[in-house]
Amino acid sequence: IKSIGHQWYWSYEYPEFNNIEFDSYMLNYMNLNQFRLLETDNRMVIPMKMPLRLITTSTDVIHSWTVPSLGIKVDA
Repeated sequence: IKSIGHQWYWSYEYPEFNNIEFDSYMLNYMNLNQFRLLETDNRMVIPMKMPLRLITTSTDVIHSWTVPSLGIKVDA
């Protein structure tokens, strides 16, 4: 899975899964049970029971890609 940080959104590419590509924009409102500034309109889905390689990059400034429940944070 390739995650590309842009200013104010992320793009995701799944080259090994039918070349799926989509953008994920941060939601600007708060509901209960959501993490502040981490909720998006399109969530990235990680395939189960398959080896995973995540490539994280940026097109402009430094971005932080995170999965709080797994304790993962990557700067790109």
